[in-house]
Amino acid sequence: MEKNSNKLQAKDLVNVGIYSAIYLVITVLLSFLSLVPIFHPLLTIICPIAGSIPFMLFLTKTKKFGMITIMGVIMGVVMMLTGMGYYCLITGLVAALIADFIAKSGSYVGAKKSVLASGVFSLWYIGNYLAVFITREAHYQHVIEGYGKAYADTYMSFYPNWMLPVLLIFCFISGIVGGILGKKILKKHFKKAGIA
Repeated sequence: MEKNSNKLQAKDLVNVGIYSAIYLVITVLLSFLSLVPIFHPLLTIICPIAGSIPFMLFLTKTKKFGMITIMGVIMGVVMMLTGMGYYCLITGLVAALIADFIAKSGSYVGAKKSVLASGVFSLWYIGNYLAVFITREAHYQHVIEGYGKAYADTYMSFYPNWMLPVLLIFCFISGIVGGILGKKILKKHFKKAGIA
């Protein structure tokens, strides 16, 4: 009986689906801000903070290993299917898997571990930016085709090579901030879930 309780059930997958959808809707809606070039790098701050609130609510429903990982893979697959490339599939899997281990180490009831998991999970978002640094010229041409040269020049000016670790740090810190904010907003849910 104990063995089966550790396996993902249909209700667990439903929760993954529901909260992944909420997280994605927030991310997609906020991504429209990138139509103004300056907002593009700022999304590494805005999206993790906003997305971490439903993510923290998701953690109150998460008691089994694998749920966070599946959510990260969903993020990656959707980003890939919407033309953001396959990098998010890699970062989504890696960041979510590590976040899953962190949450598990706190037996899915540690508030500090939940906030840390939120920060680590938010690192998946860097996958949206890797093409800028890995395939710079090809990406530049791609942006020109979609938005014109003036936009592309301004856009690329925000991404010297040293910006990659900065964006990574932004994602992590913003995920932590969003996790703390989410924990405060969802205090009642955390108490019901037995998360200290």
